[in-house]
Amino acid sequence: MATTAEKDYPTSQKQEARPTTTMKAVQLHEFGGPEVLRYEEAPKPELQVGEVLVRVHAVSLNPPDWYLRDGYKMLPPEWRPSVTMPLILGTDISGVVEAVAPDVESFAVGQEVYGMVRFPSVGESRGYAEYVAAPAADLALKPAGLDHVHAAGGPMSGLTAWQYLIELGHTEPNPFQPEPHRPVPLQGKRVLVNGAAGGGRPPSGAAGKMARRLRHCGGLRQAGNPAARTWRG
Repeated sequence: MATTAEKDYPTSQKQEARPTTTMKAVQLHEFGGPEVLRYEEAPKPELQVGEVLVRVHAVSLNPPDWYLRDGYKMLPPEWRPSVTMPLILGTDISGVVEAVAPDVESFAVGQEVYGMVRFPSVGESRGYAEYVAAPAADLALKPAGLDHVHAAGGPMSGLTAWQYLIELGHTEPNPFQPEPHRPVPLQGKRVLVNGAAGGGRPPSGAAGKMARRLRHCGGLRQAGNPAARTWRG
């Protein structure tokens, strides 16, 4: 689910002077439920080598966000990563390029971009904010046919579906399983995606809806029902 991150303030309020070293962000100072999230002033990120400063127009909410907000309660205590508070959550963003580092040539000020920032990481993505300093490699030009809200909802769910069905795309090990995930050839195969109509957690839910869009890349056709969607090669 994507939610807009930019408030629709009156013009006069938008033009109020605020220190250029700060921004508005949604932060947490302790683990817990949604009530621990605070909309407040935070330091504006400074560009580092290879980064793009994005003024965020929309962010999406994904399971890793609330896992971290809760303090990874589902993990054994010895597996829970340590973090420094306050913390800004959020990986998937869409916005407009505000500035680029001197070594970045792939983007220019004013371009509309979207992406999944610094994932996987623990608290380093910092998407719930007015500005995000993202590695240029984590961004892509936003399709003209998508508004910012829909673009922000795409990266994690889209990549989840793509990696399940088409191609893994990386060689990073999974810390939760000894063997890497290897997508199997889809031609001639039958694939079941639970909850392909959306509303659940990956690989169902938003990722399931993306899988419906991507099935043609693997030569699949659709059969079944929204609750348990099956595609046959």
